Amino acid sequence: MKRRSILALLLLLSTVVHAQQDAQFSQYMFNGIYINPAYAGYKEQMNLHAFYRSQWTGGLEGNPETFSFVADAPANNNNVGLAVNVLKDQLGAESTLSGYLNYAYRLKVNEVSRLSFGLGAGLSQYTLDGAKLKPNQAEDPSVPQTMQSVVVPDIRAGLYYNTDRFYAGLSTDNLIAQYMSYTKDPTILIPKKMPHYYLTAGTLIPVSGKILLKPSFMIKEEAKGPTNIDLNAFVLFSERLWLGASYRTGINFLKSNLQDNLSHSDAVVALAELYISDRFRVGYAYDFSFNKFSDFNYGTHEISVGYSFIPKKIKMLTPRYF
Repeated sequence: MKRRSILALLLLLSTVVHAQQDAQFSQYMFNGIYINPAYAGYKEQMNLHAFYRSQWTGGLEGNPETFSFVADAPANNNNVGLAVNVLKDQLGAESTLSGYLNYAYRLKVNEVSRLSFGLGAGLSQYTLDGAKLKPNQAEDPSVPQTMQSVVVPDIRAGLYYNTDRFYAGLSTDNLIAQYMSYTKDPTILIPKKMPHYYLTAGTLIPVSGKILLKPSFMIKEEAKGPTNIDLNAFVLFSERLWLGASYRTGINFLKSNLQDNLSHSDAVVALAELYISDRFRVGYAYDFSFNKFSDFNYGTHEISVGYSFIPKKIKMLTPRYF
C-alpha cells in the first residue's frame, strides 16, 4: 500500500506540478538531435549514439525509464545533415514510442561558423495501460480497464549556430500533436502533447594547453508548467575526458496558471564523458533531486555510448567539443 501511495503521488506531481511531457536527459549536450533537428550533420561525420536513463531508482514502482537511439550523417559536401532518432519512454502506466527523420540545411557563414536550419517529421505512439492503474474505487468508471493507444504524427523545427568556440540553438517540438482528434475524446485519458521550446548556448574557454572549460545552459519552456533551467560546467582534460556538473531548477515565469508557492524540482548532476578513442566514447550521469522523493529513491542513473565513423580523408586529432 505504501509503494502504491508513493507511485500515485509520484505520477500526480510529475504530470501536474512539472507538466513537462518530453523525456529528460542529463547528457542532452551529447544528444543534440533529440532537442534540435538542426544539429543533424554538425560533426561532419556519421555518428551513432545510444542513451539509457533510469530515474528515481530503488523502491519506486513505475519509475521513469527512457531509451534513445540517434544516427546522423552529413551529405552534399557537408551542406546538409540527415538524422534519425528513436525514443522509448515508460512512466508507470504511460509509455511513448516515437521516431523522427530530421533534415538540416547547413549554411556556411565563414571559415569557422555555420548556421543550420532543421526540420523533423515523425510518428509517436502514446499508450496508457489501464491494467496498471490502481483506482481508489474498484469500479471507478473514469479509469480505463483496457489499453488505450493513439498514433500521432508530428513536426519539429530548430536553428543552430556554431563556431569552433561557441554554439547556440533554438528549437521546438510537438507542433501539431495538440491538434489531433484524440484530444477531443473525453474517454481517452492520454494527455494532450503540448509544444516544448528549447534555448541552448555554450562556449569553450582555454585554461591551459591541456585543459578547456565549457560553460553552457539550457532553458526549456512549456506553456502549462514551470520554466526549466539547466546550468552546466564541464572541464576537458587532454582532449579525452570530460568532467562536469549541472544544476537544474524550475521557475514560475509569467504563468498565471501556476500557484506562487509551487514547489520546484531542484537537482544537481555529476557527469563524466570519456573518449576511449577518436571514434568511441562512453558517458555517465548521476542526478540527485532535492524534492519530496529524495528519501524514497537512490537517484537517477544515465548511461550513454557513442561511435563515430571518421572519413579516411579527415585527420581528426581531437573529438568535437560541442
